[in-house]
Amino acid sequence: MLKWIQGGISAVTGIAEPEYGQECIHTCTDRVKGKQPFHATSTKDFQWESPDYTNVETSTFYFTDLDKGYTGFAQVIHSNIIGLHTTAQFTFRVYHKENPADQIWTSVKLENFRLEGTNFFADNLSIIMNEEGTEVEFKSTVDKHVEVDFTIHRAVPGVKVGEDPTTYYGDDITQPWGSMKHVFWPRNHISGKITAKNEEENVNIDLEFSKDQKQYSMFVKAIQGMKPHHAAKSWTFLNFQSEKYSAVLMEFTTPRSYANTKVNVGIVCDTENILSVTVDNNAEYLKPEVDSVGWPVPKEIAVSFKGVSADVPDDAVEAAEPFNALVSGHLDNLVERVDVMAEIPTFVKNIVSGVAGTKPYIYQFFDDFKMNFNDEQIEGFGWCEITFISETTEAEQEQEQEQGENESSAYEENLF
Repeated sequence: MLKWIQGGISAVTGIAEPEYGQECIHTCTDRVKGKQPFHATSTKDFQWESPDYTNVETSTFYFTDLDKGYTGFAQVIHSNIIGLHTTAQFTFRVYHKENPADQIWTSVKLENFRLEGTNFFADNLSIIMNEEGTEVEFKSTVDKHVEVDFTIHRAVPGVKVGEDPTTYYGDDITQPWGSMKHVFWPRNHISGKITAKNEEENVNIDLEFSKDQKQYSMFVKAIQGMKPHHAAKSWTFLNFQSEKYSAVLMEFTTPRSYANTKVNVGIVCDTENILSVTVDNNAEYLKPEVDSVGWPVPKEIAVSFKGVSADVPDDAVEAAEPFNALVSGHLDNLVERVDVMAEIPTFVKNIVSGVAGTKPYIYQFFDDFKMNFNDEQIEGFGWCEITFISETTEAEQEQEQEQGENESSAYEENLF
């Protein structure tokens, strides 16, 4: 009971948490050990949950144009702060790989928003999923300089890890004091258009999307049912898209209060099928350099996807042939280093800013990536986000630095 009380207080006040230990983190990946991780999603998995406690719920639609070199995302963020203050935000970015000046970023507060099952509505914005759960239409003119009007068409089944893809925090999984959940459409076709301009920078971007072009989308629905700095100390996200394959990685590491537990979900698919959903992956930060903020930012990344084929039944997983794929790339194009504390509302900032060691930054990259799979090397584009939230101890920093150096050497020996 003591830990439940401590968890409840810290979830409301934002104070630093005690060290609860491994017994207070119940991950979605642990529940599928020795089983088939891949479960297809239903429409219900994408419904807005909107719990009445502190949470951040998002729908994010990434797009990649392999021919023109553009990438970006359109996103809605719905958040509830300690059950007292609910807000919604539209965020949008478009970026060109070869011409960094050709980019636009906007973030606009939404008014008169409402949730209806899988759909979201606000003034001048709508996200609507069809009844079959195969298409989502996103329209927005919230920012008068950015018009979004596209539809994503699911190309492969939706993905969740296990029957319940939620990671729970607390000493009683039936009454958790926090949670984390992700469900995915890892590869989609996209049709429609985006028109965006920045008059001050003289940037005008017009993108036309068609289902028969080399243009792909990835959709992720997420809910973080606790304060971000309590749920995770770091994140790694990768969205790799190519003509033949897509690969997605979503990884977070908990703070020391939850035993620095790593939760790692990977998805590899081709043009029609999920090939593997993997939970024993390894995201290697290579050649890290400490930047002016103080975080060890890698110059390269290599993600090893390790699991079994998606069609292996539970009772055959232990004896199944392993599934392996490697997605790697140099992190040369830093799209932006996002100072999270500068972006969040003052109401939230006042809660988080008093927590010692909290220094959240998101590093966004867009680069050429390669996928090694089945004796092939496939070229594509990778959108990578590396997020640091809270500081580690000096001993943990030394260990991570040493691990990064060792992984860099091993990676070079194996691939160069």
